Amino acid sequence: MEISAVVRNAASRHEVAVATDGNERALALPAKLSGGGSAVNGGELLMLALATCYCNDLYREAARLGLVLDGVEVRATARFEGIGLAASDIRYRAKVSSSAPAERIAALLRETDAVAEIHNTVRAGVPVVLEVD
Repeated sequence: MEISAVVRNAASRHEVAVATDGNERALALPAKLSGGGSAVNGGELLMLALATCYCNDLYREAARLGLVLDGVEVRATARFEGIGLAASDIRYRAKVSSSAPAERIAALLRETDAVAEIHNTVRAGVPVVLEVD
């Protein structure tokens, strides 16, 4: 599976799209009011990626385990101390609403943490390569 994202920005437009295996979907992200670029920064989107991944994976793993989830809230945070510095103190927490026993939800949270792809990518420190045309 190939996942991609594209940002097209100019004075008259700001377009954002994501795709999985060529299935592209537009996202509504505002442009900066002054200057070029997006009003949403990369750190915010990285935290959104972590929160979204874990949320989606909770539902996937719950279904695999035969658990019904009534709702999920995931909050991810990180510290960015300066230009060019990597994030530090990346943390996240999840609240799950379910009639399942608390110990099964706790197991679900741990098991999902172990298989969350975005989390495992960040944890592995995968190289990021700039391709120049």
